[in-house]
Amino acid sequence: MSLAQGAPPAGSAEHVPGAGRYGSPVPRFVEDALAIADMEVHKLRHDPAEVFTRAVQPVLWLLIFGEVMERTHAIPTGNLAYIDYLAPGVLAQSALFVSIFYGIAVIWERDLGVLHKFLVSPSSRVAIVSGKAASAGVRALAQGTIVYIVAAALGVDLRLTVLALTGVILVLLLGAALFATFSLIIACLVKTRERFMGMGQVLTMPLFFASSAIYPIVIMPRWLQAFAHINPLTYQVDALRTLMLAHGRSAFGLGTDFAVLVGVLLALTAVAARIYPRVIT
Repeated sequence: MSLAQGAPPAGSAEHVPGAGRYGSPVPRFVEDALAIADMEVHKLRHDPAEVFTRAVQPVLWLLIFGEVMERTHAIPTGNLAYIDYLAPGVLAQSALFVSIFYGIAVIWERDLGVLHKFLVSPSSRVAIVSGKAASAGVRALAQGTIVYIVAAALGVDLRLTVLALTGVILVLLLGAALFATFSLIIACLVKTRERFMGMGQVLTMPLFFASSAIYPIVIMPRWLQAFAHINPLTYQVDALRTLMLAHGRSAFGLGTDFAVLVGVLLALTAVAARIYPRVIT
């Protein structure tokens, strides 16, 4: 059943992707991944308030932290006003916070029996993981829209060309998918909601603060700079700062930013697809 024909309710046996279909591997993989993503987006359509509640934290970062630090001039940001410098970091933060706790849905699906239907379906594990990663990207885009509106209201010098906005969307999707896949791996390893929530909280703050989201890498101590250079969030923020701001400049080059995000995403997807069945054991 294709998405264009309409999907049965999530969790029903008929809705399991890949069931009863034959064809070439690439179209089937894409259809399976989109079906999984559609199931997740369906949940969001039934609870749109979740987008606004999750957007509160990044908005507060812009309204409070950004406005205060703008007046102190304590952080060197070159030719950018601090609120401009911060906005792409907050946009990346919103995608991170949406994605890093995404794996808890896998534990819920296991408890409800939905996960077993996925694992016995003809769909590849890579398609299942990719579909869940794509759905995290959709949630990140919804929150990103809110962050953009607030940033514009605060006078952030945004680059609003079609090419720049397309690039921002692509970077948000890649970043959200990357951290959602990382979250799925954690869920497969820890297997309980309580342990997962603890791990998520432990990982979120180091990833955020050990990046260039709220201050330049050059002012960090050397040991933290080393971690920041292997942190994928650093490259996501760098790409967003380049594409989002009228006077944004890349520290690493957009080619490097995209190469890191795509490379890490592919590696994490391969790992997640391999260990995904372990979540039910």
